[in-house]
Amino acid sequence: MAKHILPTVAALALAVTLSACAGKAEYHPTDQSGAKPPLPAPKNFLMPPMQVPRGVGWAEGQSPTVAEGLKIERIAANLLHPRRLLTLPNGDVLVVEGNGPGEEPVTTPKQWIAGKVKARSGKAGKGGNRVTLLRRTPGTNTWTQHVYIEGLHSPFGIQLIGDTLYVANTGNIVQYHYVPGETRMSDKGREFTDLPSTINHHWTKELLASRDGSKLYVGVGSNSNITENGLAVEYRRAVVLEVDVATRGSRIFASGIRNPTGLDWEPSTGKLWAVANERDEIGADLVPDYLTSVKEDGFYGWPYSYYGQHVDERVQPQRPDLVAKAITPDYAIGSHVAPLGLLFYTGQALPAQFHGGAFIGEHGSWDRSPLSGYEVVYVPFKDGKPTGRPQTVVSGFASKDEKTLMGAPVGMAMDAEGALLVADDVGDVVWRVSAK
Repeated sequence: MAKHILPTVAALALAVTLSACAGKAEYHPTDQSGAKPPLPAPKNFLMPPMQVPRGVGWAEGQSPTVAEGLKIERIAANLLHPRRLLTLPNGDVLVVEGNGPGEEPVTTPKQWIAGKVKARSGKAGKGGNRVTLLRRTPGTNTWTQHVYIEGLHSPFGIQLIGDTLYVANTGNIVQYHYVPGETRMSDKGREFTDLPSTINHHWTKELLASRDGSKLYVGVGSNSNITENGLAVEYRRAVVLEVDVATRGSRIFASGIRNPTGLDWEPSTGKLWAVANERDEIGADLVPDYLTSVKEDGFYGWPYSYYGQHVDERVQPQRPDLVAKAITPDYAIGSHVAPLGLLFYTGQALPAQFHGGAFIGEHGSWDRSPLSGYEVVYVPFKDGKPTGRPQTVVSGFASKDEKTLMGAPVGMAMDAEGALLVADDVGDVVWRVSAK
């Protein structure tokens, strides 16, 4: 492959430079937020605009910036790409450490170039393939770290139902018998059910239990940007799966969601909501990532359309029958912010302006200049619906000149005291945000 790629590298590198110059975003992410975001005409590039800051991590004593009335502290460090957080009933916190399995073949020069550019960010590299347990020392602000589960395969989602712990690897869900107080899992674990695992272009498998514990909902991303790997590999992809806990059988609950990376229950209505990463390579201002309620048997457009009936001409063959029934997402959160975490806040410890709405961890993307994402935002809700613009809560993960990257937020959880916990997979730390 390399001998075919290398002669084209110089030409593609030039294309990257030219496209970046011509592909600057016109909208600030918040200007593309809400129920009806502006959607400019799509563009075509030999290489899409790419801007990737160099990953450097956090210096000693350095931390992100938080909104007024809040404070932030580091409670865990030296992790290996922390992704998901789960607060257990006894107050312990589980941290899922994982990264992509690196199984997707590189078949084009564009993929090779893009991979090299993206790797600069610090988002690449081997994940921990483990779960770490954090325990707060009573009466102190000190947390101890314990390796809890090892030997996983690109894990992401994690849930506890009764005394059974479920962890979603990229290719299956494994289950363990949970014993409160253990700092290392004593159960060897067993496979609960398999998950789509071919290619794993989008490798993350989000996991959410139903309120009654009878179902598990799984976010499964697409195997491509817009089906360039063929439709056959998209079977049970770009979907939210519903798994019956008793029978282990599964069905497609909703489809056409390119990469549903965060799932949670809206507290006032009990409805399922998701954040999703939309498609790339048609401009810095397309397509806005979104937050949406997930309707049973609903179809959300991918790959044939976006934001309802906006047709993606790159996809062949076209499917006007599916476009006609595509559901428009509830709320845009800006193009290429790359949301990877969703948490509806149900506590009381944070200031009142953060009650009842949704925190979103925006991991930041390679497909936009200037940068977007790289922050935790809060979306207020009223009567079960998002309202107003996203509010920046935690920022400063990228330098002001956009050349270096200290961290990138992913998943979140609420700890036993109602503080907000944030996993940071570039900084390899867990942050705790609380009221001053």
